[in-house]
Amino acid sequence: MKYRTRLYLISPSEFDLDDFAVSLKEALSAGDVACFQLRMKQASKEEIIQAANLLMPICKEHDVSFIVNDYPEIAKEVNADGVHIGEDEDGGYENARVIIGDDKIVGVSCYASKDKAFLVGDKGADYVAFGQFYESKTKPPKGRPTTELLEFWSQFTIVQSVAIGGITPDNAGPIIKAGADFIAVVSGVWEHPDGVAKAVVEYNKVIDSVSKKI
Repeated sequence: MKYRTRLYLISPSEFDLDDFAVSLKEALSAGDVACFQLRMKQASKEEIIQAANLLMPICKEHDVSFIVNDYPEIAKEVNADGVHIGEDEDGGYENARVIIGDDKIVGVSCYASKDKAFLVGDKGADYVAFGQFYESKTKPPKGRPTTELLEFWSQFTIVQSVAIGGITPDNAGPIIKAGADFIAVVSGVWEHPDGVAKAVVEYNKVIDSVSKKI
């Protein structure tokens, strides 16, 4: 039996910390969110730790997993729920797992590569991320997977999948139907014209609508 697809929020790369804390609380209060990833590509270690110390309690309050992007050392230091690493990180999955421990989440970007996903999945990754599926303002694509990849993955593996890249309430239907365990969103929530709470409501509405038809 397929479990319900859930929302995985990723922070903008740059933001005013105090203002963003308010936005995060509004988003997490508006509906179901499984994970929040702190992704501050241009920030110093000290800035990331400062952000984590403010934002992580908000996630804990709403029972949302707190994931640090790129830096397993920081994830361990702040006692985050896990870390997400990209394809080119030094030491890859094994290094992250040694640093953060067996009881934490390690997710890996696999872009459009089924082979890489199987490789890190066999090693013990908790989830693999595929994308980008649609055009995105966040970053240029390193791969363009299809919904067929998600269908294959959900049918033949037990490792969870995250779909990312330009996913909106209007185009999320095929991604959900294909079997993604999570849909990851950046600008679709934080830049929603009607506010972050409205965005979370809209994503969950389409998740529920499509899930009923599967």
